[in-house]
Amino acid sequence: MDSIKNLFKIGNGPSSSHTMGPSIAAKQFLERNKDAKEFKVELFGSLALTGKGHLTDVTIQNVLGKNRTTITFNLNQLYTYHTNAMRFEAISDGLINDSWLVFSVGGGSLKELNEPRNTSGVDIYPHYTMSEILKYCDEEKITLNQYVDRFEGDISDYLNEILMTMKEAIKTGINKVGYLPGGLNVERKSAKFYERYLVDKSINTLVFAYALATAEENGSGGVIVTSPTCGASGVLPGALMACREIYNYSDEKLIEAIKIAGLVGNLIKFNGSISGAEVGCQGEVGAACSMTAAAICFLFGGTNQQIEYAAEIGLEHHLGLTCDPVGGLVQIPCIERNALASAKAIDAANYAIITDGKHYISLDSVIEVMKQTGMDLHNKYKETSVGGLATKIID
Repeated sequence: MDSIKNLFKIGNGPSSSHTMGPSIAAKQFLERNKDAKEFKVELFGSLALTGKGHLTDVTIQNVLGKNRTTITFNLNQLYTYHTNAMRFEAISDGLINDSWLVFSVGGGSLKELNEPRNTSGVDIYPHYTMSEILKYCDEEKITLNQYVDRFEGDISDYLNEILMTMKEAIKTGINKVGYLPGGLNVERKSAKFYERYLVDKSINTLVFAYALATAEENGSGGVIVTSPTCGASGVLPGALMACREIYNYSDEKLIEAIKIAGLVGNLIKFNGSISGAEVGCQGEVGAACSMTAAAICFLFGGTNQQIEYAAEIGLEHHLGLTCDPVGGLVQIPCIERNALASAKAIDAANYAIITDGKHYISLDSVIEVMKQTGMDLHNKYKETSVGGLATKIID
């Protein structure tokens, strides 16, 4: 499996697959075609269906140049390798000098046709399932944190930057009021929730406020951390920062918790998917809840087995969750889902802590079921905005 540095990325929202990935692809294509007179970009699948709402076209034009870039939305062709396909063409004097078909597969990652999906080609970890990892940790008598340290080396500086970015997104988002861009007139609620917390001092209210702050920043194109995606970026920071404020955890402790979250996210990415366009929101908010539940269980003193159980609970109870954003915007129901999943992650951690860690369904099994469920979901429930909640907005 890859380094968790490939899971946690810093960038602008609203979507890791629809804005961050295409932006990275456009920069790479521009780098190899600096002298091109014009560019043509064709978007397929989910990128075509919800690209306008996700600002995919704007993102690509900002990189390649608006006046020399033509973008078309192909609503009819779908690649089985992955729905988020893009074809870039560099043109000079009427001739196509370069063409590149590339896929944005979730979390800001790019792949070419038929390239192995679950690795960047540089394996950091020798194990590929949680059961293998738990067995290794048991034999070596080490914790899951020590396991990450053993194969990642010292990534504290990188994760500290991740933590600082999470904090800044909350600080920025929670001080903003008004409405999010995009035409749905979605009101920012994080500031009101935080004001309520100052009165009731409920940890749930604080979790909601912090998760909303990050998700609202993402929905407006602000800087966030993919955890594991932009669309689910509020879940982990919401729970982590609320627990930090309530229980006085140090930044060093939070960084250790982020390692745990990254390990779980890596397993979901490697053995399942974190792409809403591929498996629905269970691969985004569901994965984020699983990662967060594991991280919080660690903070609460959980054993390796209890941490695995918390992660399993977090994902299991999001199985089948559809991705049907209204208007193709990462706002409804995405923002609210971040807040609820953040609180649910703490509940999952508390539940697992009470047990001895033994349970019937493993995290590995739930990841496998999540992937299969996603494959079985109709395309209209996978980030296309042609079905589900996307068609039920109240006038």
